Amino acid sequence: MNILLSFAPYAFVTAYTPGPNNILALNTTSNYGWSNGRKLILGIGTGFICVMLVCAVGCFWIAKYIGGIVSVMKYIGAAYILWLAFHVAKSKPDTGEQKEAGGFIKGMVLQFVNVKIILAAITTYTGYVIPVNDSLEALLASALFLTLAGVSGTLVWAAAGSLLQRFLKKYYRPFNICMAIVLVESAVKLFFIR
Repeated sequence: MNILLSFAPYAFVTAYTPGPNNILALNTTSNYGWSNGRKLILGIGTGFICVMLVCAVGCFWIAKYIGGIVSVMKYIGAAYILWLAFHVAKSKPDTGEQKEAGGFIKGMVLQFVNVKIILAAITTYTGYVIPVNDSLEALLASALFLTLAGVSGTLVWAAAGSLLQRFLKKYYRPFNICMAIVLVESAVKLFFIR
C-alpha cells in the first residue's frame, strides 16, 4: 500500500494532464458526442492495460536479470519527470481539431505509440515499485493502479468535453504550473526511495 501511495500523485498528474489519450477523448466526445466516443475510450482502456502489463513484465525481467540498471533508472525517471514538469508548465492549449470520430482500434493502437504512458509506466516501476518490492505481483498491482488512474483521467476529459476545453484554454497557465509543481515533488520523492 505504501508503494501505491508513493507514486499516486505522479500517476494522477500524468493521468489528468493533457496527453494523446485525453486530448483525443475530449475532442472526439465534444465533436461527436458521448455515444460515438465510447468505442474510442474502450480501445484506449484496453490498449492501456496491455501496455502497462508489457512494461511491468519487461521491468520485472530487467530487475531480475540486470539488477544494477534499476538504480540508474531511478535517476533517469526523475530526470524525465522534471523534463515533463518543465514542459507542462510552459505548454499552451492545443488548437487543433479532431477531424473524425475515433474507434476501438484507433484508441487501442494509440497506446502502443503513446510515449507518455510508456515512460510513465517505466518510471513508476523502476523508480517507485522495484526499489521497494521487486515481485511480479507488486508490478502487476501497480499496472492495474496505473490503468485505473489513466483511464479515469481519460473518462474525465471525455465527459467534460468542450466545457473543460474552454476552462483549460482560459486558465491553462495556473493549471499547468500547479501540475508542474506536483510533478517536481514526485521527482524529488524518487531520491528518497531505497
